[in-house]
Amino acid sequence: MTPAFPYRTVLFDVDGTLVDSNGAHADAWSQALVEHGIKADASDVRPLIGMGGDKLLPAVAHVEESSPLGVAIGKRKKHLFSALLPALRPTAGARPLLEYLRHHDIDLVVATSAGDQEMRAILRQAGLDGLFSEHTTKDDAEESKPDPDIVHAALERVDGRPESTVMVGDTPYDIEAARRAGVAAIALRCGGHWTDADLSGAIEICDDPAALLAWWARS
Repeated sequence: MTPAFPYRTVLFDVDGTLVDSNGAHADAWSQALVEHGIKADASDVRPLIGMGGDKLLPAVAHVEESSPLGVAIGKRKKHLFSALLPALRPTAGARPLLEYLRHHDIDLVVATSAGDQEMRAILRQAGLDGLFSEHTTKDDAEESKPDPDIVHAALERVDGRPESTVMVGDTPYDIEAARRAGVAAIALRCGGHWTDADLSGAIEICDDPAALLAWWARS
């Protein structure tokens, strides 16, 4: 922590928070499900984006991720999503926010329910790779969000303390995972779908990274 900034560590969700990718994930999941005989519209999947496949597949299709069908759906989803990757863009102000925090010597840690390979591809596409101290994904945790495993893993990577850490995300799952790990959360609206009431567990709600940067710079 420095006098200019109240946190030593900032954990970041990626999809919907730093990269405008939630719609692409929903489209890829729904198409993969339909191709495997499971009726699922993107609108059915969209409220579940932010969870990992370990939570999403049982919720939308009553399929376990580790089952043969779950593995096949997950593999197809990754292939479909990779085709959508070139169209993805960072959310407004994502890179300036990360650069501002790096200037204040803050540990920046990815804490995402996506897999490691997918996360790194998304960050490269958005021009945000190389800006983080560490990365944690569902590959580093037994359970994805809203369980706190990924947040705990992120803190361990940088020897972070919950009281000097904040989580930045765009879904109630980010807020719940942070709460269960004893970490404050800031919510961004740029992920879409969720209302401020849904995100009310956050200490602050901002439109996007640019608005969060402006808020931190003012305060």
